[in-house]
Amino acid sequence: MRVTSTRVVYENRWMRVHEDLTELPDGTPGLYGWIEKPASAIVVPLEQDHVWLVQQYRHPVGERFWEFPQGSWEETAPESAEALARAELMEETGLRAERLQPLGRLYFAYGISNQPVDVWRASDLTEGERALEHTEQGLIARRFQRAEVERMIAANEIRDAASVAAWHLATR
Repeated sequence: MRVTSTRVVYENRWMRVHEDLTELPDGTPGLYGWIEKPASAIVVPLEQDHVWLVQQYRHPVGERFWEFPQGSWEETAPESAEALARAELMEETGLRAERLQPLGRLYFAYGISNQPVDVWRASDLTEGERALEHTEQGLIARRFQRAEVERMIAANEIRDAASVAAWHLATR
């Protein structure tokens, strides 16, 4: 597929929505809409037999969900992927990690977005104060037994695809 033209049809501080006119190898024209978002991080805070999850309201689906701490840089200049992971962990849970191990890079939904997510396992954790953003009002952080998280994934109670994939990477 070849892009013959592109334009930004919507933009805010979190994303840009693109509309590309395309041409298939046989010459057939097409249209492709996609979302540009900055790189993000998801952190699995895992220590002995415990793991931390956060629960927050997700507007597009109108429900609250348990997931691992995650996010991206918004208004600040991009720093390292590790700095982002440490910032998200501290912001949402108050945890600081002595060890942060990179587990791989995934994409949230590469059929509609170019946003990658770097997956990290955090250990040697120290509890501290959270630093929630204003938009994270009502976010809950809680420690779970590892077996409970396994049960929640099996029962489809944890529905965030990135969290399920991150758990798989962190516990293999």
